[in-house]
Amino acid sequence: MIKIMNKGDEFPDPRLATESGLVAIGGDLSPETILKAYKKGIFPWYSEGDPILWWSPDPRMVLYPKDLKISRSLKKVLKKNKFTITFNRDFPSVIKMCAKTPRKGQDGTWILPEIIEAYTKLHEMGYAHSVEAYLGDELVGGLYGVVIGKVFFGESMFSRVSDASKVAFVHLVEKLKNEGFHFIDCQVSSYHLARFGAIEIPRDRFLEELNAYIL
Repeated sequence: MIKIMNKGDEFPDPRLATESGLVAIGGDLSPETILKAYKKGIFPWYSEGDPILWWSPDPRMVLYPKDLKISRSLKKVLKKNKFTITFNRDFPSVIKMCAKTPRKGQDGTWILPEIIEAYTKLHEMGYAHSVEAYLGDELVGGLYGVVIGKVFFGESMFSRVSDASKVAFVHLVEKLKNEGFHFIDCQVSSYHLARFGAIEIPRDRFLEELNAYIL
């Protein structure tokens, strides 16, 4: 049953989500609310003109850093050191570029101005992080997400030059592996991320592991 949220309400058990994964509607995008959602395995995703929609899909796609797969072609790109990779150098530009980048099969973007404002606040609080890929002085790719405990919740990536976001992603995964992170939450199934080694797991397993590693 979908819960209609008011500001400050607690999220319901994500196991009560609809078949599509919808858990709740409404509420607000305060940092406190978003962090509460992530800690319960729930994330916001909606389009312009819609109320805030909160999701917890089953199955859930995750990538365990130790299982990262890098294609031969991407290994060649990495060896060339074509891109300069940085962390948290320009979060505002990364999230804005993610919002502007066209997606196949998507009309418009879910990264609306209020989402940008909310996640920028989370960045200022130390929860949201970005990875940037530069070609010379130009920002040509990157990604952002949220960190709680030893879990990285991936949100979006963009690329203006071939392989830029892929290289940024590989650097992120290697960093998370070295820092003992458990998994990257990729949210929903993606062929692109599956090629990196991401897999689908049942929501119950996702929630169990999430609870163990967000502390």
